[in-house]
Amino acid sequence: MGVSVYDLRDLSVHAGEVALVTGLSLSIKAGEAVALVGESGSGKSVSLLTPFGLNALTAAGSARLNGVELVGLAEAERRALRARNVGFVFQQPLTALTPHLSVGAHLVEAACQVGGVKPEAATLRAMLSRVGLEESEDWLPRFPHQLSGGQRQRLCIAMALAHGPKLLVADEPVSALDAALRGEIMDLLTQLRREEGVALLMVSHDLHGLERHVDRVVVMRSGVVVEAGDAAAMLSAPSSDYARALLAATPREDSPVLIAPLPERAPVLLSAQGVTVRFPRKGWRAPDLIAVDDAALTLRAGETLALVGGSGSGKSTFGRAIAGLGPMQIGAVTWQGQPLPPRAKRTGEHRALIKPVFQDPFASLNPKWTVALSIAEPMVHLRPEWSRFQRDEKVADLLDEVGLSPDIADRLPRAISGGQAQRVALARALSVDPDMLLLDEATSALDPLVAAQIAGLLVRLQQSRGLAMLMITHDMMLARQLAHRIAVMDAGRIVESGAAETLFAAPKSEATRRLLGATR
Repeated sequence: MGVSVYDLRDLSVHAGEVALVTGLSLSIKAGEAVALVGESGSGKSVSLLTPFGLNALTAAGSARLNGVELVGLAEAERRALRARNVGFVFQQPLTALTPHLSVGAHLVEAACQVGGVKPEAATLRAMLSRVGLEESEDWLPRFPHQLSGGQRQRLCIAMALAHGPKLLVADEPVSALDAALRGEIMDLLTQLRREEGVALLMVSHDLHGLERHVDRVVVMRSGVVVEAGDAAAMLSAPSSDYARALLAATPREDSPVLIAPLPERAPVLLSAQGVTVRFPRKGWRAPDLIAVDDAALTLRAGETLALVGGSGSGKSTFGRAIAGLGPMQIGAVTWQGQPLPPRAKRTGEHRALIKPVFQDPFASLNPKWTVALSIAEPMVHLRPEWSRFQRDEKVADLLDEVGLSPDIADRLPRAISGGQAQRVALARALSVDPDMLLLDEATSALDPLVAAQIAGLLVRLQQSRGLAMLMITHDMMLARQLAHRIAVMDAGRIVESGAAETLFAAPKSEATRRLLGATR
């Protein structure tokens, strides 16, 4: 290990008079990696970002980067210091990139942020090669929407390293990726920091994935450190009850199955056959991108089917096509044996049958609407015969059903936590009493404790309402806990399906073996 790059001493973070973080101290040397872990609201991300002026919060105490104090530094000086010495990698690579800029333009902008000569194309290709985007393909003219999730995150890492920083700051850099890609990106970050001597400070909720990739772990709760130490020792034998709870909440192969057995005679509710989705590419000779290729599935009443696969496998596109939320060029979807019309011709009654719950609860809620308005909105459009009084009563009942207190009804999304926001999204989906939920990565953006709470809530809702659920996920261990059956997608096709026990014991496809190998 080299000299200290970044030192925090008794750091505190405030929002007005409210203390969000108190007494955080740590030191990171060149080539070293430290991870901040904890549940949502524990203060991880604000501790990461506030000293660098990347939010509107106030820091006190000390944060020294290469010996220069950041706390109290004039914003222009802090911006210049940040541009020279720090690289940032964020959770959602697509939102971190500019849609109309090419890969090459992104790299030039990152490399030239502190002045200097524009790098030549060969230098840009070498930057991409360093993060695993090989020079055998011409990445420079491509745009973000033409890259997979893993490729976008590799580009973000290349941008973060383009100006030769001393410190790399990563806020949940792999939580939006499938298990195989998470391992690849973490391996890449470990290789780069060791070869180039870059210090790494990151936030993560994937505790089981940290042991091989960081030197030390700092566990935070309610803005204070509850435990810190060597990663391998702490993750194998945590001393605090809270750290033990975080580890236990992460699904593993020996975690208990949460769902009740499905009755043998449960009728088929939904059937999708021969579903194909194509997206046109630019240029008259460019072949269409086939996102879903002749895919089929059935779902019975009260059943949970997990649709799993790597990033870019087509699982979300397939689920959205079934639910009428996205295009479907070829194929047929039936509901209780009756054809569902194409997306544009589905009536309100059709749209009330299947309701979605998405990955990012805050992105799915209108920031200007109260919780009550968000939950009531589907009722206004799909149950127009209900009175205002009936809707208000329904909202109150739904808040209770998803475990939220009545006083949350008048809050805006910015005033609730991530777990609360996902419960609101569930309440909204249930507001018109659907028979099926489409859960698109509904827990992947949440920390382990909150994700476990939402998983338990889903099981209770299924049992009390008899709901069918199509659960889209890249987490095989979560699928094992919550699904009666698992269908594996790869390159737009269903390559294997069956009971979870069968897939785990004797996987038939290479895609299934790859997914299992990355999580075991």
